[in-house]
Amino acid sequence: MKFDDLARKIEKGKRITSEEAISLFREYPLSLLAKIANDIKEEKYGNKVTFIVDRNINYTNICEVRCKFCAFSRDEEDSDAYVLSEEEILNKVEEAVNMGATQVMLQGGLYRKTDLYYITNIFSLIKKRFPQISIHSLTATEIDYFSKIHNLSIEEVLTKLKESGLSSLPGGGAEILVDKVRKIISPKKISSSKWLQIHEKAHLLGLKSTATMVIGHRETIEDRILHLERIRKLQDKTGGFLSFIPWIYYPGKTELGGTKTTSVDYLRTLAVARIFMDNIPHVQASWLTVGKKTAQMALYFGADDLGSIMLEENVVRATGHNAVRMAIDEMVNLIKSADRKPAQRKTDFTIVREFN
Repeated sequence: MKFDDLARKIEKGKRITSEEAISLFREYPLSLLAKIANDIKEEKYGNKVTFIVDRNINYTNICEVRCKFCAFSRDEEDSDAYVLSEEEILNKVEEAVNMGATQVMLQGGLYRKTDLYYITNIFSLIKKRFPQISIHSLTATEIDYFSKIHNLSIEEVLTKLKESGLSSLPGGGAEILVDKVRKIISPKKISSSKWLQIHEKAHLLGLKSTATMVIGHRETIEDRILHLERIRKLQDKTGGFLSFIPWIYYPGKTELGGTKTTSVDYLRTLAVARIFMDNIPHVQASWLTVGKKTAQMALYFGADDLGSIMLEENVVRATGHNAVRMAIDEMVNLIKSADRKPAQRKTDFTIVREFN
């Protein structure tokens, strides 16, 4: 199919195939790809760009899995291994609330001492003291781990978490939803089908979630599109994904090693995702991994959200990448200088305030 034919198909709002998405990625000029993705975004949201104020709290860095692409995890006997106490977590949440946070994200390694009952107790304490805060927490990998060590079904685990205060699930642990790649980068983690199954069950229980993808490690372009196809198919079924967030793999201090992919590769991926995933409402640019300037450029490639200002972040920082925080004023100015209108949001994309 020629450039003009495929572009007209997209303009008419018709869904493209995986083969057409691969063609978009490999053959289309970057400027044309940006225009198509940006037009879709503009039709949906105009020039508005959202962000959220939250805190990422990693309750433990001890992990039985030790993925090759992760520089954060530790063994139990390591000198810098830790488990946060109830008081430490509540203090972190209080600090975040005092700084205007509307969401907290708790995630950690797979460790038997931080089991389901540790987590549900923490969630209950957070909601009791800070009922206004949204708990957007835990990966599908953690959900599966709790299911196994407690001999509970996925539905039972999710129900207990929801009853204790869980609002929604982040998309962590997806990496690339292609098992041949997962066996290389994270052989002990759950399969692609299990990740999708857990998010489907969460959606059916009324828990929304986000979808992520990590690029630039061992995957091919075809693997990326297959990942997007699987997310899109589940979204057709449940409508439970709030947003899609592509991340860049940071090789620093990891066993997997390698080199970081380029900004152009990231922007192409983001634009194709906006075009292909026609049923995902929001596409977020990950300034944390690509940098603030590239994230700003992403606002012309289909992104309508810049994620969190990151009151705390530990996993990416463990790779040696230190640009992991941003002030609200800086975020607002970053959006404004791209000729976009900034707005602070909640987890469900309800607007908290807009900035002139």
